[in-house]
Amino acid sequence: MDDPSISELQERVKARDEHIRESWVHAMEARIVRTELTKCQRTEGVNHYENCKEWADRYLTLLAENRVKGYKHVDS
Repeated sequence: MDDPSISELQERVKARDEHIRESWVHAMEARIVRTELTKCQRTEGVNHYENCKEWADRYLTLLAENRVKGYKHVDS
């Protein structure tokens, strides 16, 4: 069994950090959209179903696509 070299380990750590960073950026984007949706719903009152539809649709899309995932994928 060959041990990975230092440069291979550094590349692996760099790739892992980049993956985690991107995952959290997407999660924070969903949080910002949720905040804007909440503001819209509060200001629009009973009309929020019509006037905040774009925010709600975008939030649902982000929730489905941008889940925080770990770096390792374990096959079960």
